[in-house]
Amino acid sequence: MVVAETGEDVAVHAEPPDPDVLEIDPTSRYIMYNEVLGKGAFKTVYKAFDELNGIEVAWNQVRIEEVLQKPEDLERLYSEVRLLKSLKHSNIVRFYNSWIDDKKKTVNIITELFTSGSLRQYRKKHKKVDMKAVKSWARQILTGLVYLHSHDPPIIHRDLKCDNIFINGNQGEVKIGDLGLATVLEQSNAKSVIGTPEFMAPELYDENYNELVDIYSFGMCMLEMVTFEYPYSECRNSAQIYKKVSSGIKPAALSKVNDQEMKLFIEKCLVPAPQRLSAKELLMDPFLQANGSAKSCPFALPDIVMPKIGAFGDRCLMSEAPASTRNRPSSLDLGSDSELPVIKFLDNSLGIEIV
Repeated sequence: MVVAETGEDVAVHAEPPDPDVLEIDPTSRYIMYNEVLGKGAFKTVYKAFDELNGIEVAWNQVRIEEVLQKPEDLERLYSEVRLLKSLKHSNIVRFYNSWIDDKKKTVNIITELFTSGSLRQYRKKHKKVDMKAVKSWARQILTGLVYLHSHDPPIIHRDLKCDNIFINGNQGEVKIGDLGLATVLEQSNAKSVIGTPEFMAPELYDENYNELVDIYSFGMCMLEMVTFEYPYSECRNSAQIYKKVSSGIKPAALSKVNDQEMKLFIEKCLVPAPQRLSAKELLMDPFLQANGSAKSCPFALPDIVMPKIGAFGDRCLMSEAPASTRNRPSSLDLGSDSELPVIKFLDNSLGIEIV
């Protein structure tokens, strides 16, 4: 605010509104930017800024015009929100804050921001990913589910899918998100079935289920990761999907999985609930213990030879490995210091390499 004083007159001029700012929270701590990160049937996710900690965050906004009308609904919601805020795990998206806007009829949830977006977006962008990376993602998702399901009573996501799993691409770090939104919508509108039909276990439709519904959804996530398509994409509407799911008919995409071990692993997640393994048991599956395909075995890298001074200027030369190491078997561990390329300097005056 700018205050201009001329003689006895004092004029107060408000600063012009920032066109990039859509909303500010009641405490003036969080600023919502005019940048949509994602949008679904019930929610919109905006990029936001936490002025107190100086970090970028995600502002999840859900419209609830016809829900949360009874006092007991609000009490349950606040209780659940406190629980969600207490969750702290390396594979669960950090939940920072939340509030209900009575005037705008919205639930607002502030969470950790992921610059690489959802696993669905990331996988569509990077199509050539080795099985070793896919298995790493799977282990991290299951580790997050073990944490959630270990609570008493178990915390059930109910809407697990690649759109709700987020990744930090520079570290390969995967986290389960949108927990609060699934819970809010579930308990606010209990008469309707909450979830995404393509990823919903058959028992979820009957509203008689436990945490194993998340394992079924996890299996569908794995299917999407390896086929790049939503399960049951051959169906035209939710009714067709429900008919196939309730009849035990698997999605057509499953037949496109060429890796038989991967296919068998996915099928383990899609069996009827009484036969379905828990997240903890799936983590011990031999399929996830192996580190991937033959591509994980790198060939020996050439040495990097750095010319010291001379005709080559500042250029680097790539040479073959020393004769003593050329026939050495390839290393399986890229983290081993002994297998890293050797940086050498070329002393042109003497014609020798100096390590």
